Parts: sequence; C-alpha cells; structure tokens
Amino acid sequence: MAVLAEQLGIPVPATPVLLAAGAVAGMGSLSLGACVLIAMVSAVLGDIIWFLLGKRYGSAILSLLCRISLEPDSCVNYTKRVYSKFGPSTLLFAKFVPGLSTVMTPLAGRFRVPFGRFLIFDSAGALLWTGSYIFVGWLFRTELERLADGLFRMGSSLGVFIFAVIALYALYRYARRRDLYRELRLSRIAPWELKERIDLGESLLIFDLRNPIEWDEGIIPGATLISITELSEKSPETLENSEVILYCS
Repeated sequence: MAVLAEQLGIPVPATPVLLAAGAVAGMGSLSLGACVLIAMVSAVLGDIIWFLLGKRYGSAILSLLCRISLEPDSCVNYTKRVYSKFGPSTLLFAKFVPGLSTVMTPLAGRFRVPFGRFLIFDSAGALLWTGSYIFVGWLFRTELERLADGLFRMGSSLGVFIFAVIALYALYRYARRRDLYRELRLSRIAPWELKERIDLGESLLIFDLRNPIEWDEGIIPGATLISITELSEKSPETLENSEVILYCS
C-alpha cells in the first residue's frame, strides 16, 4: 500500500517500507519473490493511473503536480528536458530521482506513448526500483534490525526532530519562492496586455524559452525560439533598442 500511495503522489515514503520488507524476508517471515512482485505491481498500478490522466488531460496534470511540489519553478522545465533527452526510457530510472517519478508517467501519457511500450518500460523501472531496495534490505537485514531497535528506544523525540527538519525546509523553500515572485511582480506582463501591444505594432523582442517538445502547444506570433544558453550569449547591443519579453514554462 505504501508503494501504491507514493506512486499516486501521496506523501508516504515507500523506501523504508521496501527496506523493511527485504529485511523481514531475509529473516524468513516473508517470501522475497512475493515482496518484489507485490511492490512492482503496486508501483505499476499507480503509474497507469497517472499515465491515463496525462493522456486525457495533457499538460494540465503535469502543471498541477509541479504546482504542489517544493520546486515548482523548475519542475516543468526540468522534467520535460529530461524526457526530451531520454524519451520513454526515462521510466527506467525515474523512480530513483526524487520528484521525477510521479511527474514522468503523466508526461508519457501527454506525448501519446503507446500503452504497450509504456507498460514495458514502466514495469522494468518498477522492478529495478523495488527489487534494488528490497535486496538492500535483505542484504543488510541484521544492521537494519539493530537500527530499528535503536530508533525504537529513541521514542517520539526522533519523529519530532524529523518533522521539524522537513517543516523548516518547506518554509525555507516557500520563503525563497515568495521573495522571487515579489522581485518579478513589477516586471511581469499579462498575456492580454502582450496581445494588445503586438496588435499595436510595438517594437518587442519576444523570446520563447520553452522546451522544444512544448512548441506543439502553440507559439506566440513573432516569438523567437531560443534556449536560455543561446540567449545568454547574445550581445547587449542586439537587445537595447527593443523591449525584451521572455516566455518560459
């Protein structure tokens, strides 16, 4: 259940559960093969749901998942950049990268990856992910048992400490985002305002910084398709006579 919950986006850490399952299997109380099979099937079931949602609702699902993450400012761009580089094979290692697993499956649906191909890559990735952690738990079962005894003796104070660390990190990320948005607020332009200024024929330099795989969603007329790296290499003289407007994910 923990694996399924994590793949659905619920903040339930599945890694400790997988390690514990491997340790218990190593002690003879559970079947190692059954643990891997159940965990893999649970992961794939959660991924199929996100895949179908991504296929049905497209980028709206990806934007929703990134909006509720701790790194919404880079989530969309990072995810699509990784996918454009590796394609569906990203599913083989996505579960090992925090924040990438849940977002990658609706992205595969968004780009209409055939369901059979998705299922092959996702099942292989789920097997690799669950099998690795369960095997580590099985291999270090004695050390994990000692660790569990030590944590149990520490009692509730350990839980309070972990919760405090997570809460402080979340507050730090929120404060940084708030400061960034405050700095950018005065330099933003609404889509309707940009449309009016384009219709008036004003001298504007519009740079589309989105990932190339997003261009099929539409391009602002007159915008220059360019990467952030290419933009940084432009000389200031080429930009000084016009107002520059940047459009990103």
